Amino acid sequence: MENPVRDITNVIRQLTQGPPEIQSWAIDRYFTSDATFVHPFCRVWGKAGGRDGIKIIFQWYKIMSPEISLDVNSIAYDKEHLRLYVNISQVFSIWLVPFYRAPVTLTTVLDLTRDPGDGRPLPDANAQRYYIAKQEDLYQTSEFIKFVVPWGGSSLVMLWQTLATLFCLVGAYGYCAIARVLTLVFFPFSREGEPFGNMIKVGN
Repeated sequence: MENPVRDITNVIRQLTQGPPEIQSWAIDRYFTSDATFVHPFCRVWGKAGGRDGIKIIFQWYKIMSPEISLDVNSIAYDKEHLRLYVNISQVFSIWLVPFYRAPVTLTTVLDLTRDPGDGRPLPDANAQRYYIAKQEDLYQTSEFIKFVVPWGGSSLVMLWQTLATLFCLVGAYGYCAIARVLTLVFFPFSREGEPFGNMIKVGN
């Protein structure tokens, strides 16, 4: 890529929506030979041949969901650290599960480098070119569960999140109440001899 912000949308579409030969070509062109790939369900370590492992994952992804609807919502570029943040909405349909379509949102974090790592000549200062050294796909729990629990999975996650929030509220208020009671019992007076409840006054 010569301009990461401008080019990344087209790269993502080639990787996810292009035919197999375009997909393979795009991985060879844009990824380093030792690229890393991190996903909630799989990982390719950043070793020699990592790019070949990424090819296999994208091929299987294409087999499982031949037709993918995808929109790039936003792109942020950390130029200092050569890192792209891409927020994506996509509709994932698995041919093994008829009539099921999973609309999911994720943020893809791409670490870039100017070294392709496979002997290709480095671009000169006037012809900058960037390669993907690491791709990490970040899904909320309520999103990635749609891949494994087609119906009702997101509702279960939201129910769990609600219960966990209630537990936090009860725990926090309960702890504060117990702490206050214990403080009043064991330290009823301040150093000045005032009752503990009057020790701190608003405005003083």
